[in-house]
Amino acid sequence: MRVLVTGCNGLLGQKCVELRPNSVDVWGVDLHEKGVVCPADCYRSLNLTDRSAVHKQLEEWRPQWIINAAAYTHVDRAETERELCWNANVTAVENLVYAARKIGARVVHISTDYVFDGKNGPYREEDLPNPQGFYSRSKLASENVLRSSTIKFAIVRTMVLYGLTAEGRPNFVTWVIDELSSGRTIRIVTDQIGNTTLADELALGLWKIIDEDASGIYHIAGRELIDRFSFARLIAEIFALDNQLILPITTAELHQAAPRPLNSGLVVDKAMQQLGIELSDARGGLLTLKKQVESFSARSKT
Repeated sequence: MRVLVTGCNGLLGQKCVELRPNSVDVWGVDLHEKGVVCPADCYRSLNLTDRSAVHKQLEEWRPQWIINAAAYTHVDRAETERELCWNANVTAVENLVYAARKIGARVVHISTDYVFDGKNGPYREEDLPNPQGFYSRSKLASENVLRSSTIKFAIVRTMVLYGLTAEGRPNFVTWVIDELSSGRTIRIVTDQIGNTTLADELALGLWKIIDEDASGIYHIAGRELIDRFSFARLIAEIFALDNQLILPITTAELHQAAPRPLNSGLVVDKAMQQLGIELSDARGGLLTLKKQVESFSARSKT
């Protein structure tokens, strides 16, 4: 089987490539000149907003599945960089759907809890979305592109994704670890509640969808709801860092440009029962990450 991973240099994209089944050949595309984990002969720099280029590349590789892990995720900047956000999150999906239809490919698309307003979480797959900010609206629009298409697809919503990769931007957990390790004080909100998601488990869930030839909407995230402040303190505990450096703050006090879903979270029962995947609670995910960090450190010393 051939599978294309878009955004393959990001956290989730790298995990999808690293955890691919042995029976799968993976190609990757991203905006960078080189792939982080994809071999050079299996990687291309590709602008997904260029329909002609997307069509040409997919015609060459002809994957049976596309995992769309590419996205514009700067929630606050999206309020002013609207065209950039829309092109990356909506136009790119339109182009992938166009090319997928031409070659008969299926699409697994990554979405977010931000499609909900965060007033009555946790949310099930069938709950009515009500996005609040521009980023949120763009992600719901990307879902609607797939729903209105004629191709076979799966939409996977997730949230607070973290993990260890060879290269890439910091995520919430690695940022907390780095800040506390440097002795710096951090302010973490107490009123944002939701799941926290180990990227490895999400990637394995995506591969399970492909293996099962599943379709529809799935929520894949950690199976425990926890507020960000408590999660940060749990990070400090597990990684033996000073939790006194973590100060509580409310979302309103941050004066952020985009609204956040506060009482959010995703019900993951469908994914666990229908796909048979295992999802950790907050502590379990962090303990897995700690083992990965220790293993990486040991390899680096040899």
